Amino acid sequence: MKPAPFTYHAPVDADEAVGLLAELGDEAKAIAGGQSLVPMLALRLASFGHLVDLRRLDELRGIERRGDDTVWIGAGTTQATVQRSDEARAAVPLLARATPFIGHFQIRSRGTVGGSLAHADSAAEYPAVALTLDAELEALSPRGRRTIPAARFLTGMWSTELADDELLTGVNFPVWKGRCGFAIEEFARRSGDFAIAGATVALRMDGDGHLDRCAIGLFGLGPTAVRARDTEAALLGSDPLEADAEEIGRSATEGLGSVPSDLHGSAPYRTRVGAAMVARAWRRAVQEALHG
Repeated sequence: MKPAPFTYHAPVDADEAVGLLAELGDEAKAIAGGQSLVPMLALRLASFGHLVDLRRLDELRGIERRGDDTVWIGAGTTQATVQRSDEARAAVPLLARATPFIGHFQIRSRGTVGGSLAHADSAAEYPAVALTLDAELEALSPRGRRTIPAARFLTGMWSTELADDELLTGVNFPVWKGRCGFAIEEFARRSGDFAIAGATVALRMDGDGHLDRCAIGLFGLGPTAVRARDTEAALLGSDPLEADAEEIGRSATEGLGSVPSDLHGSAPYRTRVGAAMVARAWRRAVQEALHG
């Protein structure tokens, strides 16, 4: 099939792009790498009268250390760039480790950080990573700039806090320091497929070997990625070597609402897979924190 007819726009900077989005209203859609949007247009699962192409916006690309505690990644930065970046690998290990799970290298060569976050697929890796690390997302509109915490950014399946005239311009990822461990695990039918269920874990141990920071993210198990905040709170102050990984997995996935049930697996099956992914990620993160 072919997309429905649309008018193509190629702004030269972010201000022009948000001006177009404001002028054209809900008939306009921003397109970056197009790895999610183009198939939806081709299948006519979505239709827009205007596409605003962001490829010429150099200001949306780059990876920069900003101060001692933050790494900024432009929304237009490709996933392949993240995968190759020594800066990203050192400062935001969880993001770098999540990247190879995204599709195939051809997709990562065009797909962007901002595109993945703004598309907000519940089974995608980057939204779960941003949520797990408490990232902050930058948005630009004709009204100015604002910062949106990752915990507030995802509002539902394929929906975010962004207004129709807002453009995601970058993401600020906190740099964790100390005895930290990070891991991502997911299960998919084939390499490159969206995950049936997945988990992200980030943790930090204090000088006595107890947890003073802990985050557990889940994806593919609801309309958005979520944090297992009750489980995180229960683990703070504990010795991770004494924790039962399987029990942590069960606790993290207990009481989830709206777990999807489809041809890839029933809701109970996805929940069991999610618990197993949490347990695997937990073990790997603990070992990294212990041994570096």
